[in-house]
Amino acid sequence: MHLGFSERNIARSCPCSRNTVAKVLKKAAELKLFWPLDENMTDVALEKILVSHPKSNVQRCQPNLSYIHKELMKSGVNKKLLWTEYMETCRLSGEAPLMYSQFCYYIQQDEQKRRATMHINRKPGEQVEVDWAGDPAHIMDPDTGEVIDAYLFVGVMTYSQYTYVEAFINEKQQAWITAHIHMFEFFGGVAKILVPDNCKTAVVHNGGWYSQQVNTIYHEMAEHYGTAIIPARVKAPKDKPNAEGTVGKISTWITAALRNEQFFSLAEINQSIREKLAEFNARLFQKKEGSRLRLFHDEELPLLAPLPATSYELADWKQYTVQFNYHISISGMLYSVPYEYIKRKVDVRITDKIIEIFYNHKRIASHRRLYGRKGQYSTILEHMPKDHQQYLSWNGDRFRKWAEKIGPNTYKAIDAILTSHRVEQQAYRSCMGLLKLTERYSGMQLEVACQKALSYTVNPSYKSIKNILSAKTDTDKTPVESASTRKNHGITRGSAYYGRKQP
Repeated sequence: MHLGFSERNIARSCPCSRNTVAKVLKKAAELKLFWPLDENMTDVALEKILVSHPKSNVQRCQPNLSYIHKELMKSGVNKKLLWTEYMETCRLSGEAPLMYSQFCYYIQQDEQKRRATMHINRKPGEQVEVDWAGDPAHIMDPDTGEVIDAYLFVGVMTYSQYTYVEAFINEKQQAWITAHIHMFEFFGGVAKILVPDNCKTAVVHNGGWYSQQVNTIYHEMAEHYGTAIIPARVKAPKDKPNAEGTVGKISTWITAALRNEQFFSLAEINQSIREKLAEFNARLFQKKEGSRLRLFHDEELPLLAPLPATSYELADWKQYTVQFNYHISISGMLYSVPYEYIKRKVDVRITDKIIEIFYNHKRIASHRRLYGRKGQYSTILEHMPKDHQQYLSWNGDRFRKWAEKIGPNTYKAIDAILTSHRVEQQAYRSCMGLLKLTERYSGMQLEVACQKALSYTVNPSYKSIKNILSAKTDTDKTPVESASTRKNHGITRGSAYYGRKQP
C-alpha cells in the first residue's frame, strides 16, 4: 500500500487471496503498523502479531517415540498396529489420543532426526575396509560344463579408496586369510586398522558393540602384520561405507564388465580382474581431482607400515592329548612332547612347514612337519625320560669302549656277543646285562670269568659268564661256612680216655 499498489495487485504478487490481503491490512491499521517498520520487527514477530492461530484447549497424549522406534524394528510390527495399541492406552488413562495422521507425522519427524549422518575425515594410511562382494563371478568347469560361483574379496583404503579385488572359490577361512595376505602385498604396506564385516572367519562370537571376540587365526594374522582389527557392528554398514560403496562399483566395472567372457579357472578370471582393477583405480574421480591410484601413491603409500620380512603362513589350531609314548599324532605322523605332559591336553598350531605345541599359552615343543609314509616319528631326545635317553644312546662302539676299560677278556667277550647276532642291536641287552655285573661283582672277577668262558668257547654268552661268577662265589663261600659251623668246644675227653680201661 505504501508503494501505491491496490489490494488486487498485492494479492497477485503474493501467493494469497485478496481477502487475505484485506484482513492483514485491516489488522495492521488496528495495531497502527506503518511502513517502514522498526528494525527489530522480524518476519516471525510480525506473523505472531498479525496472524492468530486457533488453539485447542484439549491436551493430546504424546506417543513414546523411543518405544515405537524399537518396536518397528521387529518383524510384523507396523504403524497401524502401534497406533491401535496407543489408542487403547489413551482410553484406559482417560487422555485424548492423536489421530492416525498426526501419530504418523510425529513418527516421521523422529525418524528424520535419527537419520542424521556425520562426515568423518579419514587420515591417510589409517585404515582399510574389507568385505565380500554381493554378486559372484562365474567359472565354467571345462570337463562337465558346470557353472561355478567365484566369490570376490574387496579391500578398500578409506582415504584414497584405492581398491583390491580377488576371486576365490569359497568364502572359508583359508580364502579369507589368503585374500588379506595378497591385499597387503598389492598395497605394498599395512594400514594401522583393519575393519572387517561380522563374518565367522573374522568374528567368532559377537556379543554386541562392547564385547567382540576376533577369530584366533584372523587375530594371529593381524599380529603378524602389526595391524589392529576393529570389526563393524552387526547390521551397521555405515561402519565401513567405503567397502559397501565400492562393492556396488565393483559389481558394475568388473563383474558386469566381464559378463560376456568365459573363464575356466581362478587364474584366468583373476588375471582379467587385475586388468579391470587397474583401469578402475586409474579412472578419474567425478567430484574431485585425481584418481584412486594417484591419491594412494602420493599421500597414503608413504604412511603405510612396511611389510614383514616373510608373509604370514596360514595356520590351523587343534587340541590333542599327549599319549603314554609322549607323542601326539597329526595326520598319521607322530611328534614328541616333553614326557612331563603325558595325558595333558595341548594346543597345536599346524602350518604347512611347522608343528608348534603349546600348553597354557606357552610353547613347549616345535617340529618340522613330516610328509610321505604314514607312521613316521619326529622325536627330540630331551623330550624322553632319562632311562629312555640312555637306551637310545647305546651302540656297539660304546659297549666295546666300556668293556675295554674293564679288561681285554671282557672286551673280547663283548665283541664276540655283538658279532654273534645277525643284527647288532639284538645283542645290546646281553651286553648291557654283562657289563652291569660290575655292580654286583668287581671288575677283576668279571675279567677272570670272561677269561674262563673264552677258554671254553669263542662265543661266550651273558648267561654262561654269569653262571661262572655265581659258581665261583659259592665256592669261595664254602670254607667260610664250614669254619663257621665247626664247634669250638667239641669232644674234650680225648682219645686216651676211650682207649684205656676205666677203674
